[in-house]
Amino acid sequence: MVRAVAVKQAESQAGAALDVEEVSHHFNIDGKTLPVLDRVTLNARPGEFVALLGPSGCGKSTLLRLVAGLEPPRSGRLLEDGRAITGLNPSRVVVFQDPTLFPWRTVWKNVALGLEAQGIIKSERHRVDAALELVGLKSFANAYPHQLSGGMAQRVSLARALVNDPDILILDEPLGKLDSLTRLSMQTEIVSLWQRQGFTTLLVTHDIEEALFLAQRVIVFSDRPAKMKADIAVDRAYPRHRGDPYLADLRHEILGLLGLDETW
Repeated sequence: MVRAVAVKQAESQAGAALDVEEVSHHFNIDGKTLPVLDRVTLNARPGEFVALLGPSGCGKSTLLRLVAGLEPPRSGRLLEDGRAITGLNPSRVVVFQDPTLFPWRTVWKNVALGLEAQGIIKSERHRVDAALELVGLKSFANAYPHQLSGGMAQRVSLARALVNDPDILILDEPLGKLDSLTRLSMQTEIVSLWQRQGFTTLLVTHDIEEALFLAQRVIVFSDRPAKMKADIAVDRAYPRHRGDPYLADLRHEILGLLGLDETW
């Protein structure tokens, strides 16, 4: 099932086009082959926000790793603006579920890690300050991770990604360990950051409501090895309202695709 509906793009179009073409992948575990992705083909337009949904362990996070360039696919290819993705690149950055901040470094120095690795921190210090201002943590620049709440720590993780001025932002369940109220607040902040910066965003989440609140398109995957079951456009402008009956209908539709509609 494919729902082809035109949706409003973010005002800025700074992001990159992403193409995943016939990508299959497997792991070798104890001498056995474990297929995780089965001929996945999808694309994201520059500046588009796409969410990936599917059963736990189906291969969504593996696909994000391939997009990031952390490892090559077994078959098929991935393209960023028409160029093959063959390894890591600062134009694609990942925010994981755990902030993974270095406890001995201040917030400012944690955010500066990417620029330090590129050897440009001396000339680009202003980008660290700008990233912290974007996520609302400029006044916590000299704080240490243990002095932050969970939501603040994840904001630092986002700032560490944004300081690289990414073309593609890859979010691997970044809000999964936050309490419900902080999670709702962070969802709004992610939409705001995406609209202001214009990067292409690829999000993995197990939360259907989160996917519908954030994304312009929701891709639904099958059980492992992951195949695409549906590509659903979310035809709602921002800001969205969680009680919108249209989103509730889409939620029920996605639950049906996942075989869970009879329980709701």
